[in-house]
Amino acid sequence: MKPLCLAEQMRALDTWTMEESGLPGIVLMENAGKGMAELIEDTLESVQGLRTTIICGRGNNGGDGFVIGRWLDRWGAEVVFYVLAELESIQGDAAVNLKAVQGLDLPVVEILNQDDVEDLALDLEETDLVVDALLGTGLNAPVKGRYKEAIDLINSCEAFVASVDIPSGISADTGKVMGAAVQADLTGTFGAAKLGQAVYPGLEYCGELEVIDISIPDEALPWDSVDHLEVEAEDVAEFWPVPGPRAHKGDCGHLLILAGSEGKTGAACLTAQGALRVGTGLVTVGCPAGVNHILENKLTEAMTLPLAQTADGFLSAKAVDSLAPFLEGKSALAFGPGLGTDPETGELLAWIVEKVPLPLVIDADGLNLLAQNLEMIRWCADSAVLTPHPGEMARLLKTTTEKVQADRIKAVKTLVQETGQVVVLKGARTVVGSPEGLIFVNPTGNPGLANGGAGDVLTGIIGGLLAQELNALEAALAGVYIHGLAGDMLAQEIRARGFLASEVAEMIPEAVASLFEEE
Repeated sequence: MKPLCLAEQMRALDTWTMEESGLPGIVLMENAGKGMAELIEDTLESVQGLRTTIICGRGNNGGDGFVIGRWLDRWGAEVVFYVLAELESIQGDAAVNLKAVQGLDLPVVEILNQDDVEDLALDLEETDLVVDALLGTGLNAPVKGRYKEAIDLINSCEAFVASVDIPSGISADTGKVMGAAVQADLTGTFGAAKLGQAVYPGLEYCGELEVIDISIPDEALPWDSVDHLEVEAEDVAEFWPVPGPRAHKGDCGHLLILAGSEGKTGAACLTAQGALRVGTGLVTVGCPAGVNHILENKLTEAMTLPLAQTADGFLSAKAVDSLAPFLEGKSALAFGPGLGTDPETGELLAWIVEKVPLPLVIDADGLNLLAQNLEMIRWCADSAVLTPHPGEMARLLKTTTEKVQADRIKAVKTLVQETGQVVVLKGARTVVGSPEGLIFVNPTGNPGLANGGAGDVLTGIIGGLLAQELNALEAALAGVYIHGLAGDMLAQEIRARGFLASEVAEMIPEAVASLFEEE
C-alpha cells in the first residue's frame, strides 16, 4: 500500500528527520529543490534556453523555489523570480536560499502592489515554464488577495506549469480547492504522496504526480500512524485467491446471490457474471419465482433458485422457508441488485443479517432497505461489505448526495462508525473504509464505468472473493481494484466510453492475469 500522508504527518516527518537523524532543514530544502529541478528537466527533456518564471511565497515552499531556480539556471534556463512578500520578511532556510540566488545576480522581483501584479502578467505572456512555489501543504484557509491573483494569472498563461509539493490552493488533507488553485501540468511532491493528491478535485489539479525522495530515512516514514493508503497492484496480487493444481469447483466457493425482479433480471445476471469471472466455483441466483424462467434462459454457468414472492413480484419473507435448508454448503451471500424495496424483502434481509452466518455483500436495493433500519447491520451474524454509490450513501446517512460528494472520505468514516462494517463508496476514486479505522483510495477506474450494471458486476466480484475465503476488507479492496482495472483495459483497448457492464465482466480474467505479469 502506498501511504497517503496528511499535512501534519509530513511536518512530523520533517521534524523527526531534523531532530533524530541530524539532517538539517537546509539540506532537506536543497534535496527537495534539486529533486524538483531534476524532475522538470527530465519531463521537458531540456530546460536550455527556456524562459522560466518562478513564483515564490514567503515560506519553505518559496525556499524550495529558490533552490529550483538556481539549478535550472545552472542547466541553461533563463530564470526570473517573483516573490509575493517583502524580501526582508523571508526567514530561515528560505532566506539562506534567497541570498544564494541574489549572489548569482538572478532577478528577484517583489510583488507588493497592483503594478507588480501587472508586471507578472506581462512576464507570463512570454514565459515557457512556470514553477509554482507559492503555497505548500500547510494551507488551511481560502486563498485571497495577491496570492489568488497570482494563481489566476498562472492558470491563464500558456506555459508549462510545475507545482512544488502540491498545487498552490489545494488542501493536502482533503483535495479541496481553497478558493483558487493552480492547474499544474506536473507536480513533484516530497517524501510521500498527500491524501489530497489522491482524491478529487486535488487529483486533477496535480497533472502528472511524482514523489521525490528528499532523504527522509525509511524508519521515519509513519507506517504505523498513516491511516490513509492507496491500493497498489502488488497488494491485490498478494491476497488474490490462486487455487492449487488439484483444485476443483468445490474448493473455490459457492456464492448465493439474491437479486432480480420483473424488469431487473439483468442486475442478477451481471452479478453472477462478476462472481464467475473471478473464479468462484459455484454460483446460484435466488430470485422471485415469477422471473426464474427468465434467468434460466439468460444464465448458462450459474444455477437458479426460485423463491417465494409477494403479490407484486418481489422476494417475500416466506422465502426463508426455502432458503434456510439451501444455505448449507454456501460460502458467501450477495444481496440487493434489482430486488426492489418491498417491506417483505426488507424482512428477509433482516433475517439474513441476524441469522445467516455467511460473509455478506449488500448493494443497490439491499442498501435502500438497510437505510430504513441501519441499526440492523450491527446484528450481523458474520462480516458484511456495503457498496453504496453516492445516492445510496446519502440515504444511509440521512443526508444529501451533494454533502456526500463534498467529503467522500468523511462519509465513509461515518458509515463505518455507524455500522461496524467494511464500506465501499463507489465513484471516481472509490473509497474503502475498514472498521479498524483505515481508509483506502482505489486508483483504478474511469468514466466508462458510469453505466447501468457496472455496480452489479462489482457486487458479484466482491461476493465471489468472499466465497473464496478472502476476508471482507481483502474482498473489497481486490474487488474495486480489479473492477476498475478491467474498465481501464477496456478504455485503452476498445474505447474511452460506451463499453458495457457485461464487457467489464468479460475483461476480468485479463485484468487478474496482469497482476501476476507485473511481478
